[in-house]
Amino acid sequence: MEDKKLEEQLEQFAAVDPLLETYRESITDVPALQKSLERHNTALLCIDLQYLDAARGHGVFADAERSGVPIEAQEYYFDRLEHVVLPNVRRLQDAFRDNRLEVIHTRIQSLTQNGRDRGPGHKRLGLHAAPGSKEAEFIESVAPRGDEIVINKTASGVFNSTNIEYILRNLGITGLVVVGVYSNECVSTAIRDACDLGFYVTLVDDACATVTPELQQATITTMKDRYARVMTTHEIIDEVREVVTE
Repeated sequence: MEDKKLEEQLEQFAAVDPLLETYRESITDVPALQKSLERHNTALLCIDLQYLDAARGHGVFADAERSGVPIEAQEYYFDRLEHVVLPNVRRLQDAFRDNRLEVIHTRIQSLTQNGRDRGPGHKRLGLHAAPGSKEAEFIESVAPRGDEIVINKTASGVFNSTNIEYILRNLGITGLVVVGVYSNECVSTAIRDACDLGFYVTLVDDACATVTPELQQATITTMKDRYARVMTTHEIIDEVREVVTE
């Protein structure tokens, strides 16, 4: 039902957006996307899948009543996260690892124990994950493996608050497949910034989550064919296996 509603919403959006085709041709329907995969220049970017914001009873959800998120919205979020997003992220990670493509992780974590280095926004929100804290730990099922790169941040945007662009350029990365939480916050900020910096971006719609279906759908609608391709986990895995192994 949710997928059908999203599809209808995307169709309505296309009808009122006169630039949609122009953006699609110049941003998403470009041969360089496939070339990036063929040359192993595409990375999976997993955003903030940690105890601070993606685990019941921890971090911002430590006190469900005082989290600021209605209980009904929390149930929607965690149901989607636990039954859809985390399993799909794990499948994507396995596919990228199997095909020798980079898997990169971001998380919210300060440099200092008291968080004095945090960005002003996180200070105002009281958002803090200290080094070594439970809040800074990744969700086990999608945690980094081996020497996979982990980038710590204390702001919504990973590109404007860390050296991730420098790292990606050093790795020769030109394409990013983006997953994680929250879709309408850190995920969408990363996508917009990456697109502006010239990366070819794909958003996996069933591998990201936020606290209401309306916010989720609005994010997908806004991102699709303007800042990123929007694809499913199944489609991405098929594409990776087909293109990389040719």
